[in-house]
Amino acid sequence: MRFLADMGVAMRIVEWLRTQGHNTKHLHEEGLQRMTDNDIFRKAAAESRVLLTFDLDFGEILALSRERTVSVVLFRLHNTRTPHVVERLKVTLEETKQMLESGAVVVVEDGRLRARRLPLRQ
Repeated sequence: MRFLADMGVAMRIVEWLRTQGHNTKHLHEEGLQRMTDNDIFRKAAAESRVLLTFDLDFGEILALSRERTVSVVLFRLHNTRTPHVVERLKVTLEETKQMLESGAVVVVEDGRLRARRLPLRQ
């Protein structure tokens, strides 16, 4: 899969995804740390990447965009230490891979996942 990691996502998570064979970019690596949320979302769409973020604004951006193909993985974790995030992401990818490939929003919490296919209805 192809991923775009927002600034709040640790580089070690990006590195783990790469070791799993995923094509993953981090905004910081591309010098885009000051990019607006809307531009980040458009970049993910243009590059057909799943957006990884801790930023709740992307759920709203996705809903308002009525986009059908961009997927967002939104982390809502109390424990944001990298090993825990990687473990939750591993479970997320195992359980929602097909949805993410076709357009979905997946909210990752400490004890559960919530996934919705796109487009989102308001």
